[in-house]
Amino acid sequence: MRVVKLAASAVMHGAFTAGQQVAFLPPVFRQTRAAWRLSLIALHLAWGCGVVALTFRWRNVHSQRRAKRIWSRQLLRRLGIRLEDSGALPDCGVLVVANHVSWIDIFVINALRACAFVCKDDVRHWPVIGWLTASTETIFIQRGSRAAARRTAEEVAEALRQDGAIVAFPEGTTTNGTELLPFRPAMLQAAIDAQVPLVPVAIRYRDRGNAISPAPTYDGDISLMQCLRAITLADDLVAVATVLPAIDAPTARRHLADAAHASIAGELGFEVTAEASADAEGNERV
Repeated sequence: MRVVKLAASAVMHGAFTAGQQVAFLPPVFRQTRAAWRLSLIALHLAWGCGVVALTFRWRNVHSQRRAKRIWSRQLLRRLGIRLEDSGALPDCGVLVVANHVSWIDIFVINALRACAFVCKDDVRHWPVIGWLTASTETIFIQRGSRAAARRTAEEVAEALRQDGAIVAFPEGTTTNGTELLPFRPAMLQAAIDAQVPLVPVAIRYRDRGNAISPAPTYDGDISLMQCLRAITLADDLVAVATVLPAIDAPTARRHLADAAHASIAGELGFEVTAEASADAEGNERV
């Protein structure tokens, strides 16, 4: 009975509101809230699939991207994530690079400006999300293939020349948010070829104590459902996205990778290593 009273009191005081502090949240209340969030996400995904399947073919690109940005912002709210953004992405052709913590990164950046993403081919086969990403300007690449990397770079460069915003995660994999891996320069060649600026974006997820939150982490052996459940169980989860100063594309992609790495590392408070970019001969991957 006491648990029920506590749960009712929390609802009456708006404990579901993002950013509000809750001193004590009973396990039953947290589990109920997670189930509610998951049901909202299922409905949101179904709605997104319906919009894409039934209306996207008749919409112009501007309308599609506006819908994608609104949908991404709504998804974050349904997950219980509050977005804190600083700076704005340019409205011209631009290559965006960001550190990579979670699949949520995609929607955090899309909430700033609807972008196309360079994504590993595996995502294409994810339930629901794979179909959505494939239907909304995603550029897929086969990992570990230099020929595939070159083809993808050419496709990205062409999209950039058409004033598109393309996002790449040059670490090549996700981390737990407490480190920044070396940047692989291959994909950054597209910015040089298209002669567009590169814009670094630093992403961090923090909890109510302003510490790095492990909830959105999607690395190691964590499954998509495990990650999703951890997010929905989290309290006062905040996604912080900082748009950093644009970098003019030089002639050497390694220099571009190092500059972007240093910019993001500085914003996140990570030490910049001497070897910030990875351009291993005969083994470079995107």
